[in-house]
Amino acid sequence: MERMVLVTGADGFIGSHLTELLLEKGYMVKALSLYNSFNYWGWLEDIPSNPKLEIVTGDVRDPHFCKEIVKGVDIIFHLAALIAIPYSYVAPDSYIDTNVKGTLNICQAAKESGGIRVIHTSTSEVYGTAQYVPIDEKHPKQPQSPYSASKIGADAIAMSFYNSFNLPVTIARPFNTYGPRQSARAVIPTIIIQISSGMKQIKLGDLSTRRDLNFVKDVARGFLGIAENDMTIGKEVNLSSNSEVSMKEIFNLIKEIMKSDCGYLLDEERIRPENSEVLILQGDNSLINKLTGYKPEYDIKNGLEKTIEWFLKPENLNKYKASIYNI
Repeated sequence: MERMVLVTGADGFIGSHLTELLLEKGYMVKALSLYNSFNYWGWLEDIPSNPKLEIVTGDVRDPHFCKEIVKGVDIIFHLAALIAIPYSYVAPDSYIDTNVKGTLNICQAAKESGGIRVIHTSTSEVYGTAQYVPIDEKHPKQPQSPYSASKIGADAIAMSFYNSFNLPVTIARPFNTYGPRQSARAVIPTIIIQISSGMKQIKLGDLSTRRDLNFVKDVARGFLGIAENDMTIGKEVNLSSNSEVSMKEIFNLIKEIMKSDCGYLLDEERIRPENSEVLILQGDNSLINKLTGYKPEYDIKNGLEKTIEWFLKPENLNKYKASIYNI
């Protein structure tokens, strides 16, 4: 029998790539896009129509809506969330509503519908600045921003449903993801967009931070591998590359690929509060490798080349505003 999956946050960056992969693998996909009056489906607009794809609009903050959309579903990939760290300083209450209460609503709906398999999306930001590297799943959680605090809370809610009600939950924890369709607020797209606009001095934040970067197609494969392996139930699972790189190195590599001689200016608006900045993230991916055999297929250079190629297409670049810093 064909399996029906629900992807919340399917209109977003990772969600749209995951939706494409699920369709390629033959799944029936119910893709949730955030309701708006324009009937706009975000990045799902870029996915060709498919008889196995049903797009629905709504909001995970509504528990009654969540109970309706999970009907007939075998697996839930819960990606719907507010993810911009800078905006969480401005509007933390909205992060609690969407990330914590939204996760509660999805887990409660899954429980009441007979115990649907749930893959809940976490983030490496829950670890904060690494106390040791590589970071395994036992690393302490450190809420260094309202965003990371909301995701720590959401993770705890999801895991409580496994412990209390035996709901088949896995917490998938992707480290820094990049690739086509990523938001302009992220460092890699903002570098590409500013260089492509002809700027000779581009505006950036702290380039000394170090991150574990993962190409979005690898991350989507990791999600699917987690869902298809029951050994992951009840576990927190890192999705990472086991390596790290500084943002200064990324800036220089993008310049090299784009054949640019631009410099950069430190933009104070892009600097996090001192105790909120996460200095280094490098994930240990041995658990997901042991359970599913997952290994990244893209290295940094190859992934950046694919990303730059996508952004430089006029139909894609025109969707971004190089002159605006979007928190």
